[in-house]
Amino acid sequence: MPSEYEINELAKEESWLMFRIIGDLVEGFDKLSGVEPAVTIYGSSRLKADDELYVLSEEIAYRLGQLGFSIITGGGPGVMEAANKGATEASGNSIGLNIDLPMEQKPNEYVQKLISFRYFFIRKFIFVKHSTAFVVMPGGFGTMDEFFESMTLIQTKRIERFPVFLMGTDYWSGLLDWLQNVMLKNGCISEEDLRLYKLSDDPEQVALDIRRWYDENQSDVPVSS
Repeated sequence: MPSEYEINELAKEESWLMFRIIGDLVEGFDKLSGVEPAVTIYGSSRLKADDELYVLSEEIAYRLGQLGFSIITGGGPGVMEAANKGATEASGNSIGLNIDLPMEQKPNEYVQKLISFRYFFIRKFIFVKHSTAFVVMPGGFGTMDEFFESMTLIQTKRIERFPVFLMGTDYWSGLLDWLQNVMLKNGCISEEDLRLYKLSDDPEQVALDIRRWYDENQSDVPVSS
């Protein structure tokens, strides 16, 4: 079981650090080979099955699965469970990228292919590498981290631009107003940066938009109907 203060422990055994990092990368590359096209769905682990956002997550995963996309999540409860459930109901690939934490995160029952990672940064890299698009449901610090990292990578052209959808107008409107009225106003981002993502409440339209983008930009890899 990993130490609660794993970074401190690694300082004591740096000679093994590179091997552990490589191990995470190799396992991610190997087990996810051929799952494309895939969409990663992020969001809170704390949502319950009777929450409307849980239902929304399940629906968008189902619609994407019907369009031939594998669904990748963090493998845990809440939004992740809902998305993996939707993918399974659509007879699509349901994938979970779990993370080893001091407070154990139990994989949800709808994950068909599970990969566990030691390091958050490797896990996030694998999300990006294997995703055609991101769908970001309401969530906490981890979800914010994943959303803003994707914005940074696209903004700085470290990755090719791809669709990023924020689902849930009521949840995201305050943050987006702040980006517009504070961050942009102070010159910390540009108008173009505000077009790197889209806000929606419509799972059907989001799924179709992702499919359309894929057909126009990645048509060399077939997607089943």
